[in-house]
Amino acid sequence: MLRAARRLPFLRVLAIAQVILLVRRHLMQLQPHERRRLAALVRRGPALGPSEREELRSLVGKLEPSAFALAAAHAVSPVGVPRRLRGFRR
Repeated sequence: MLRAARRLPFLRVLAIAQVILLVRRHLMQLQPHERRRLAALVRRGPALGPSEREELRSLVGKLEPSAFALAAAHAVSPVGVPRRLRGFRR
């Protein structure tokens, strides 16, 4: 794995690290038992029943996926994300 990291340009490695930190920040919004349950549900994949799918939707909703997507785009985009999308007010 270290060889692959050495072959990547430094700015790409930096962008990957920023996204990893963003993922961690969003995952820490869940309680430990919720993180464990989320991992268990994701491992089961398509074999989830209707109630488990709803539980997965609820847990993912707590992670604020749209805020994560905007933060990740802002972190790695060379152009940036418009202020109106980032939630800044004048």
